[in-house]
Amino acid sequence: MDSESCVIPVIKSPIDYQAFRISPHDTNRLAIVFDPQIANMSLTFCVEIFDIGGKTPPNRHQFAVEMFFVLKGEGMATCDGKTVSIQAGDSILVPPTGIHEVENTGSGRLYALCFMVPNEDFAELIRSGIPAELDEEDMAVLRRTPSPVLC
Repeated sequence: MDSESCVIPVIKSPIDYQAFRISPHDTNRLAIVFDPQIANMSLTFCVEIFDIGGKTPPNRHQFAVEMFFVLKGEGMATCDGKTVSIQAGDSILVPPTGIHEVENTGSGRLYALCFMVPNEDFAELIRSGIPAELDEEDMAVLRRTPSPVLC
């Protein structure tokens, strides 16, 4: 095997993820898993965590396709005026230029994997935000362990 063609994978665990709120009053956090800075490719992969009642502002991307996979919780997803209910296991594909938003309508947090290809400055927007923490509940979802008992 040619050692020059060997690719070393980048491996991360939830303790390595950096989380941010894009603006101070946002009701969602984005935990970056991979982005151009880490992967040296034009993509962004993060976990989007919505507080109860949290949502993204309506937004669109000129060239990027954005994909979501709901890990836990329930909500509503809207794209170009069409709204659908979402829950754990559902996937959403937003084409370029689609005006979209995601909202948590459940009684707990909403967790979704979020992929954007190409990056279209998404990772830079996230990283320019306010650093945020991942708490025990977040780590339990990301590690697929039982949720902590809340008093």
